[in-house]
Amino acid sequence: MHQIEFFFDCSSPWTYLAFETIQPIAARDDVTLVWKPFLVGGVFNTVNPSVYENRTNPVPSKARYYQKDLQDWATLVGIKIGSPPVFPVNSVKVMRGALVALEDGRLMEYARCAFQRYWGELADISRDEEVKSIAAAAGLDVDEFYRKINDQEYKDRLRALTDELVERGGFGSPTLFLDGDDMYFGNDRIQLLAAKLDRSGS
Repeated sequence: MHQIEFFFDCSSPWTYLAFETIQPIAARDDVTLVWKPFLVGGVFNTVNPSVYENRTNPVPSKARYYQKDLQDWATLVGIKIGSPPVFPVNSVKVMRGALVALEDGRLMEYARCAFQRYWGELADISRDEEVKSIAAAAGLDVDEFYRKINDQEYKDRLRALTDELVERGGFGSPTLFLDGDDMYFGNDRIQLLAAKLDRSGS
């Protein structure tokens, strides 16, 4: 068996693409996928602050191509990715909620709903009512969910996963690790990961 650890933050469009792209690989009989929600802003602040400079002073031609590239990928994967009016968004409560959903065996439903709500419907997923709506749509008990995401235990767990990614050499979302230390960053690297799996099984 191979293990894939999938570090993700729903505030990233490339992570939305990767979330959908990884599904056929996650369904393989020789793969166990471990979901690891984290806070990408915490990683940027620690090891990758250049992201903020690029947002403040973008290269116009590169920014135009970025949008084209993103839409080409969205078309290929079959999802809708728009331009949320609130970007970047504070995803801390949504990502704490992913830990709750993971415990309840509803991570897939929860994360897909969060991605769709933000990137497809362009909702502000930092707002409490949106977070609660995502939890309800995923079939979670909203009162228990909301109590947990405001509990120090879940705050600490999200921080620990964010710190773990930094310690392992990560610098953004999505980051995947195959069998412990073989790191892949970005939606477009999943093909490389799949090829590695195929070679190891041949």
